[in-house]
Amino acid sequence: MTTTTQRRLAGAGLALSFSLAVSGCAGFGNLGTEPGVTTVTLASVNNPQMQDMAQLLPEFNKTHPDIKINMIFMEENDLRNAATKDVATKGGQYDIMTVGAYEVPIWGQNKWLEDLTDLAAQDPSYDVNDFFKPVRDGVSFDGRLYAVPFYGESSFLMYRKDLFEQAGITMPERPTWEQIAEYAGKLKDPSTDRAGICLRAKPGWGEMFAPLTTVINTFGGQWYNMEWQAQVNSPAYKEAVKFYIDTLAASGEGDPVSFGFTECLNLFSQERAAMWYDATSAAGSVEDPNNSKVAGKVGYVRAPVDKTENSGWLWSWNLGINAESKHKEQAWEFVQWATSKEYAKLVGSELGWSRTPPGTRKSTYLIPEYIKAGGEFAPLTAKIMSEVDPTHPGVDPQPWVGIQYVTIPEFQDVGNQTSQLLADVIAGRRPLDLALDQGQKIAQRAGDNQKQGN
Repeated sequence: MTTTTQRRLAGAGLALSFSLAVSGCAGFGNLGTEPGVTTVTLASVNNPQMQDMAQLLPEFNKTHPDIKINMIFMEENDLRNAATKDVATKGGQYDIMTVGAYEVPIWGQNKWLEDLTDLAAQDPSYDVNDFFKPVRDGVSFDGRLYAVPFYGESSFLMYRKDLFEQAGITMPERPTWEQIAEYAGKLKDPSTDRAGICLRAKPGWGEMFAPLTTVINTFGGQWYNMEWQAQVNSPAYKEAVKFYIDTLAASGEGDPVSFGFTECLNLFSQERAAMWYDATSAAGSVEDPNNSKVAGKVGYVRAPVDKTENSGWLWSWNLGINAESKHKEQAWEFVQWATSKEYAKLVGSELGWSRTPPGTRKSTYLIPEYIKAGGEFAPLTAKIMSEVDPTHPGVDPQPWVGIQYVTIPEFQDVGNQTSQLLADVIAGRRPLDLALDQGQKIAQRAGDNQKQGN
């Protein structure tokens, strides 16, 4: 996730507006004191795609001089806490929020977000059906749209084509995890401090469990069954976790519990890992010759599997309108602009095609300039985004919609606590069986709340 959820720039602080950090930029932090001007406040995660949005605000102002957007950037955890508090208490401090795919269905059910279904359908050129269906479904509740996608991602395996060729290994188009573990063992090189594969193991439901839950799914495990009985210490869940930990120990990076998205990106980009399983949105950074030593040397294949046909995750950052906003009409004008087909082309033409928000609109993957900039990874990303199934990502059915997370309010805490237990296992401080039994109890308390309808 990410995400993505894990691609973070330095947080600007909970109350620091981007307009204050970048003084003199037109359209930033204008409080709307001029007659006839409405200020719309947007609480945003502080990541590159949203920074690009801020940079392009003058283009919005050209056609909407009566609307000023006041962007407030926060680090992801701060944003999640501040936005949740605002909508839950009906504070109405923020008109628009960047909301993750995990939160949207929960907030939609609680009526904390404005229902955008009819607004989105009013303008045929906006073309809601152009959004990848899994992404669109992920920001819906009861068939109604409660946010619109800004950028999205799934996951795939990135690998060094040059190292595979040197080792005489051919990567299958749809590899299994057993094959990947074998390749990682062959390509690990202690003499050059090169890992066979980089896998996230930093504690956190959005760090460790983003990739790990997809492994659990494809091994036949799951967080809960259809009766909301926790499955954390089930045989399939244990098999997947043990495989993940064993692969890290045999062929992964050193000190894996300190590695999340950013750390794996740096490791892989600096030629210190032969493979990396992570977000499709990472490819733009991997292929940036200004910052990556492996640009042009990387191949991409679908997420490895065990018992399922597909195994990629699904995440999106979305724009939602606070149900308590006093400026819903103006908020929608901006949301519509920032998630339109035209916006994707604007980013490409003004800032560079590799910076076009990925993973949301099918039409983006038909733009010739984007296809050229996207190389191998862009068409594969489009295929994966169409294939993933957040309603049934594993072997057995599940009572929620989501791949690398469970769409219940308690999951953030369940995932965080359980990931810390597993980090202790990886660090040799706790046996696996004990960690899974403890995680089972944590998860079951949340499952009991679902059984009781809380």
